[in-house]
Amino acid sequence: MDQYLSLWPTYWEGFRMTLLLLAVSGVLALVLGTLIAAMRISPVASLRVFGAVWVEIARNTPLTLVFFFCAFVLPFLGLRWAFIPLAVLALTYYTSPFVAEALRSGINGVPVGQAEAARSIGLGFGQTVSLVVLPQAFRMTIPPLINVFIALTKNTSVAGGFFVVELFAATRALTNDNGNMVIPILVTTAALYLVITVPLGLLAGQLERRVVVQR
Repeated sequence: MDQYLSLWPTYWEGFRMTLLLLAVSGVLALVLGTLIAAMRISPVASLRVFGAVWVEIARNTPLTLVFFFCAFVLPFLGLRWAFIPLAVLALTYYTSPFVAEALRSGINGVPVGQAEAARSIGLGFGQTVSLVVLPQAFRMTIPPLINVFIALTKNTSVAGGFFVVELFAATRALTNDNGNMVIPILVTTAALYLVITVPLGLLAGQLERRVVVQR
C-alpha cells in the first residue's frame, strides 16, 4: 500500500499536464475551428477553398506525424519553442478541423430564413454569422463538440512520446520503475482518464437537455 501511495505525486504531475493540454488546446481549437467553419461558408471563394483544404489536410494527417513535425521540423526551421507549447500547437491544429466540421453541420441546420432576415435588416456577413447563425449552431452541436473534446483528452497521450510528461508518460515511467505493480498502475491511469471524460459526457447531456428546454 505504501508503495502504491508513493506513486501519486507522479500521477498528479501527469494528470495536471493532461488537464493543461486539454484546457489550452481545447480553447484554441474551439476558436480556430470556429474561424475555419466561418471560412467554409464564406461568400469569398478563396476563404472557402482555404477552409476546405485546411480541414481535409488536418483531419487526414496522423496525429503522431503532426507531433513529429511540431517537435522536430519546426525547431529546425527556426521556431524554437519549449515542448509543451509545441504539443499545444499540435493538438490545436489536429483538433480544429473536427471542431469546424461539427460547427458546420450545426450551421447547415440553421434555417436559411434566419440569415436572410439578418441581411434584410442590414447586417453584413460577419455580423450575421457571429450574431445569428453561430449562436444557434453552437446549441445544436453541443454533443458533437463534447465528443471532440473527449477525443482530445485521449489524444493528449501522444504528447507523452514527445518529451511532455503528461498522464501517459507518467504511467510509462511508473510501470518501468515498478514492474510488480503494472496492473494497479494501468487501472489507476484508466480511472484518471475517466475522471475527465465521464464528467464531460454528463455535461454534454445536461447542456443538451437545457437547450431543448430553451427551444
